[in-house]
Amino acid sequence: MSYRVSFLDVMAPTVREAITAAMPEGFDIVFADSPEPDAQRALLPDADFVITGTQPFSADMFAAAPRVRLIQKWGIGYDKIDLEAARRAGVAVAITYGANAGPVAEHAIALMLAVYRRLPLIDRKLRQGVWMKAEMRSVCYQIAGKRVGLLGFGNIGRMVAHRLRGFDAEVVYHDLRRADPVTERALRARPVSLDELLAGSDILSIHVPLTAQTRGMIDAGALARMKRGAILINTARGGIVDEQALYASLAEGHLHGAGFDVFEQEPVDPANPLLTLDQFVGSPHSAGGVFDNVDYVARRAFGNMQALLQGEAISADDLIVPPGNAAAAR
Repeated sequence: MSYRVSFLDVMAPTVREAITAAMPEGFDIVFADSPEPDAQRALLPDADFVITGTQPFSADMFAAAPRVRLIQKWGIGYDKIDLEAARRAGVAVAITYGANAGPVAEHAIALMLAVYRRLPLIDRKLRQGVWMKAEMRSVCYQIAGKRVGLLGFGNIGRMVAHRLRGFDAEVVYHDLRRADPVTERALRARPVSLDELLAGSDILSIHVPLTAQTRGMIDAGALARMKRGAILINTARGGIVDEQALYASLAEGHLHGAGFDVFEQEPVDPANPLLTLDQFVGSPHSAGGVFDNVDYVARRAFGNMQALLQGEAISADDLIVPPGNAAAAR
């Protein structure tokens, strides 16, 4: 018997090949060619398993997927999956906990450097024949000697702290759960209150999930409490930051710059005013997308499917919604 896996994100041919190569026997996979709703739903009627990265899986999609046993998130952020609908349908939901923490952490630091050194601007001007060496000295900074504040200290936040150790920066963090003393010492990270994190950080990097509590967390008030001249990095979720308030803060000069991999609307609206600012650096929600991590994430995802089929427990780190009676009967 072969189990059908429907992959809802549009992937490049080489990535499809890598995912298919990691697939165990007994599965076949079909990839989306379009993110449009009708094209997405067309992949669902025969699906035993669904993998989704950035594509949503809404309540009405469960009705179009009568055979599905598991919605497998490619990555960790499950805010676009309707968990209540999954529970009603008895469909399990799992993530690949920590699987892309390293690439996202590297991207966060890349954004810090790109914002501090205005890399997109000087690259663009260089290609236009403009040599901006003199101008850059007055607006560029180094990470060394700065206080980097991490809002969220889970896998990705800790990976950022680990990678920052060679930059001679001070690392502080705020999280609802304090890390153990051994971890804090190893990562040279100190816990602080949210107020201290905002007011004292030269670089604030966001690493919390998008929840009812974190949506709009970095609003105009929070931005005003940030240190003048600080930069803001977001590789978590767009809805955490009020983008209009951020634009105002950057345009006024309160914040020196910002680097975002995520936006409230994705794909980002080309008319988004943030994109008009030279002190803003953006990327298309690509922080976790590196080719040399595809095999690992794929094997984790297929491993969760195999565990479900074999009646074994999916890792507690990965399992978000346990399988219900409806799924067990499929």
